Amino acid sequence: MKYVALNDLHVSLGAKMIEFAGYNMPVLYTNLIQEHLAVRNSVGVFDVSHMGEFRLKGEKALDLIQLVTSNDASKLVDGKVQYSCLPNENGGIVDDLLVYRVSETEYYLVVNASNIEKDWHWISKHNSFGVEMTNYSDEMSLLAVQGPNAIKVLQSLTAVNLSEMEYYSFTIGNLAGINDVIISNTGYTGSGGFELYVNNKDAKQLWDAVFKAGEPYNILPCGLGARDTLRLEKGFCLYGNDINDETSPIEAGLGWITKFTKPFINHEHHAALKANGVSKKLVGFEMLERGGIPRQHHTIKDAEGNTIGEVTSGTQSPSLNKAIGMGYVSSNFSKVDTEIYIEIRDKKIKAKVVKIPFL
Repeated sequence: MKYVALNDLHVSLGAKMIEFAGYNMPVLYTNLIQEHLAVRNSVGVFDVSHMGEFRLKGEKALDLIQLVTSNDASKLVDGKVQYSCLPNENGGIVDDLLVYRVSETEYYLVVNASNIEKDWHWISKHNSFGVEMTNYSDEMSLLAVQGPNAIKVLQSLTAVNLSEMEYYSFTIGNLAGINDVIISNTGYTGSGGFELYVNNKDAKQLWDAVFKAGEPYNILPCGLGARDTLRLEKGFCLYGNDINDETSPIEAGLGWITKFTKPFINHEHHAALKANGVSKKLVGFEMLERGGIPRQHHTIKDAEGNTIGEVTSGTQSPSLNKAIGMGYVSSNFSKVDTEIYIEIRDKKIKAKVVKIPFL
């Protein structure tokens, strides 16, 4: 078990701690719905320091990134961020990630906690370009300050003009008296906000400053439970659920991060899927009947009881007050308003395909 720098703080706040991706992480502090709605309506803070951070530096850094990622990183300029994925050689995805361009010869990659070692070995394996690689994952803390009031909370702590920062851009500056904070206009909640990267030694100072500044906005610490319901309402994929080593980004609706303007690992396979069509697609659905909450691996069936797919994510949406989910279905059942059935406790519960995002 690994521990984030603020582990003891979370325990002292009464957080329910669970093992997640090999880390002891807060899943809940008080009430999931309360934490969820705090982010949707005001501001909440997630400690996501379990995420991995790599630095790639050198004249050929972009060449390596172009080879191993599906998106076109040549479109990035200094201070911009790009969502992408690492395709494997078998038609699936090693991981999804963020690519940060610091300069023409320096990039940061932010990867999922469960895949840090796997991603590091994968990128290293393809580094025939002499790129200098550094793994900072154990040295960095990451706080996601999310919600419509996040900008008001953080602007009081920095001279950086946060309102001028576009979505998926970042800067490195002083925040809360801490130098060299990476201030990133990103997040996985769909409610706006910033992600703040600092050295572990500065994590407590940053946490305390953010919460003091957030008092007028009823700021709350939020656990991984709310992070999951928030991202699902926006239809954001979670690695290990909605995408994995066997799913193509084309099947997952991630064609927008799969650019064939340059070669990347196994690009021919995904180009063929895009050209010829896929046999299964990731769709959103909402439950039309009571009978339980859809969960990962629940079977999806048609009206005749034939298996047509599987649920990848599901929850009771706190914002919509209805049960929603995502899953892969045979492509002929993927059209919006198609009636499908989710098998929950041996019962077929009626649902329908809906457009993503749910909210």
